Amino acid sequence: MRLDFHTHGKLAKKLPFSTAYTDWLFDEARRAGLDALCLTEHFNTLQFDDLYGYLSSVSRRTQDVLELSNGLRIFPGMETDVAEGGHILSIGPLEAILELNRRLEPYKEKRKFLPFAQLMDLFEEYPVLVGCGHPYRAPGHVPELPEEQLRRLQFLDLNGKDLALDRSRTEELTYALGQRLNIPVVSGSDTHQAVQYGCVTTVFQREARSVSALKAEMDAGRYEIQLSDTAAAQVRTACLLKRSLKEIHALGGDYVSILTKEAIA
Repeated sequence: MRLDFHTHGKLAKKLPFSTAYTDWLFDEARRAGLDALCLTEHFNTLQFDDLYGYLSSVSRRTQDVLELSNGLRIFPGMETDVAEGGHILSIGPLEAILELNRRLEPYKEKRKFLPFAQLMDLFEEYPVLVGCGHPYRAPGHVPELPEEQLRRLQFLDLNGKDLALDRSRTEELTYALGQRLNIPVVSGSDTHQAVQYGCVTTVFQREARSVSALKAEMDAGRYEIQLSDTAAAQVRTACLLKRSLKEIHALGGDYVSILTKEAIA
């Protein structure tokens, strides 16, 4: 099972949700060779509920995954900012992710983010898998937190964007933290558009369709991380594409129609 642990279903959090764009993304994910992904959408993205409502309507639920008609399996998730600086990934059943997102409503503005300890208290009320996204990306400070708090994490994200920018530093620091905390290090592309899919993937020996099964495979170490030879070029191209598409939107253009034949908002 080839899986991407850190992905997004929208181009940017402040842009409106587009079914056509999201459909295009997940079709491209399959073309990139993915069997599954964790949709860790920003917790404060515009139309968070609409994104998951749409996916629920066009997928078949199998245990904890939403399976699309093209065969792609989606583990629902969320990426949440913490007050100290940094991003926490949560992966779980759709109902848990949606309820968590609603409970985080008062804390979605920059000066109102929950501290790490309080966020973890909330997550521990739900059957979710919790890890730190790109732990050493500035201006994050999660690795500087007290050891007893860090040990509440269940995995670390070896992030494709950071690997492309400085592979040796990213691998050295992330793996060292994982060993210190005795938790798995897995990989995510962190893509907001299709070019970045496949730059880094986590390839499991066995299939998983529930969060508990996924965690068991992670804890057993029955996987390997594969970094594409073209990862750096993919990330550079993806950053340019994202910036260009956002500019098209800002100028009143329809960036979706540039990427798809059906410009359906």
